[in-house]
Amino acid sequence: METHKQLTIGLFGFGVVGEGLYKVLQQTPSLKASIKKVCIKHPEKKRDAPAALFTADRDAILNDPEINVVVEVINESGPAFEIVSRALKSGKSVVSASKKMLAEHLPELLELQKGTNASLLYEAAACASIPVIRNLEEYYDNDLLHSIKAIVNGSTNFILTKMFEEKLSFQEALLLAQQLGFAESDPSLDVEGYDAVNKWAFLLTHAYGIVEPITNLVFSGIDHIQAGDAEVAREKKYDIKLVAQAKKLVNGKVAAFVLPQFIKQDDHLAFVKNEFNGVVIESGFADKQFFYGKGAGSFPTASAVLSDLSALRYEYKYEYKKLYHHTPHELTDDFYVRTYISFDDLKYIPKEKFQSIEEWHADNDRKYLVGVIHFRDIKGQTWWRENGTSLVLTPDPIIDDMDVRQLKKKSLELAGLI
Repeated sequence: METHKQLTIGLFGFGVVGEGLYKVLQQTPSLKASIKKVCIKHPEKKRDAPAALFTADRDAILNDPEINVVVEVINESGPAFEIVSRALKSGKSVVSASKKMLAEHLPELLELQKGTNASLLYEAAACASIPVIRNLEEYYDNDLLHSIKAIVNGSTNFILTKMFEEKLSFQEALLLAQQLGFAESDPSLDVEGYDAVNKWAFLLTHAYGIVEPITNLVFSGIDHIQAGDAEVAREKKYDIKLVAQAKKLVNGKVAAFVLPQFIKQDDHLAFVKNEFNGVVIESGFADKQFFYGKGAGSFPTASAVLSDLSALRYEYKYEYKKLYHHTPHELTDDFYVRTYISFDDLKYIPKEKFQSIEEWHADNDRKYLVGVIHFRDIKGQTWWRENGTSLVLTPDPIIDDMDVRQLKKKSLELAGLI
């Protein structure tokens, strides 16, 4: 009978996730995993664990030959990368929850994994309790993976849910999210979309073999969305969600972004409320599959770390199949999107860039249009995030393989109404 590897863990960080993992491991003796040392920043702080467990010296973990697994759940990207690098180089396997560190250093981490025999797993960095990375890695061949769209940030989803269901303003909903611990005191990483795009960067690697820095991905958060946009969505029987999306186009290249989007009420993502996350994967033969679970919090995130630890007992590694065993897909910005734009003053909107304008409403203080625009007129441009402008994609926004000549300006524009 096969015996599984005994895991002796060095833990970096004892915040919400670290303490959650400590408690979960106490309740799962069958895992054969124990924490030998925990490295923390502030040793003077009182913690609900034996004092002998803690150290402020990272070398006490990194240089200990008995410790064969490093679990890293700290907030700072630079120190996290240094810890993970040193651990991998010394032959220790690593479990990480640091999405920013992974997004910023993925190429170096890929090289390090090639050069060492150690494993780096990070299911907890993507959607907490949802096993999305392992499924993308093991289950979906990228030639058959048509699209993936997801709500990957629980804080913004909580805020949008409250704006819709309780008609709170953005600021009121944000304050509530902070009071309940779903948003940080500095919420910019969440509400400006950085957290979501960090996760999307490495999920694209597992889905399509794409390795791109977040500077090459178009993204925004929800801080531009106004009460009037939520009102328009309600009138059209839509929700607004911050959606990370990727879709394989007819030419085989991949369109990908993280942007607010109108969601139909029968869409799977419409059921994803509050701090929950959801992922919809569409493939050639399996049609649509929907993953749903808590995307934040102590125990949901700790459960993902636990799952990775369990996999390490079997010497599991990501093979990065889409990157190394297939021809990796290429990111493209050569496609069109159908989008809703609301604004205070038309002079800030490059209306000549739109291939067609399908709706035009100018009767309120806040005006809006719905139209089709080339993605390059969004990528690298700032007009859609300035001067009180709000951009929300429509349902099924990606328009593929379009013959532009067939897209004619709508009659209202020709009539000089715009």
